[in-house]
Amino acid sequence: MLPIRVLVAKPGLDGHDRGALIIAQALRDEGMEVIYTGLRQSPAQIVATAIQEDVEVIGLSCLSGAHNDLFPEVMRLLKAQGVNDMIVVGGGVIPQSDIPFLKEHGIAAIFTPGTTTKETADFIRVAVKKLREEPINESDSKN
Repeated sequence: MLPIRVLVAKPGLDGHDRGALIIAQALRDEGMEVIYTGLRQSPAQIVATAIQEDVEVIGLSCLSGAHNDLFPEVMRLLKAQGVNDMIVVGGGVIPQSDIPFLKEHGIAAIFTPGTTTKETADFIRVAVKKLREEPINESDSKN
């Protein structure tokens, strides 16, 4: 079976990448192929890289408080490009009250401080297994 390909990205002006680097290394240790975009990426750059690298998962990390703007913009751009077979997850300092909004915009899961890297890796494995078994069709997509 092919390894899971994950893009870890830091959208916006957030300059704190410690958590993103830790999750990138942890997912590598779990056998996944990880591409890290580096700091201060626009949603358009993230989407372009995800498409170019043919990833199955985009992991967005945000500590700046701009997640309610940046995460949905990544989803909008994916949809505009006709991409409906990538799982997008988010993490960082995100208030519990913002999580339903992000999920409504297509973010599959939000990992907040205290989530173990194993929990994140396990979620990704299950989501990708389901995606590989049942590819998302345009007509099935709600977002």
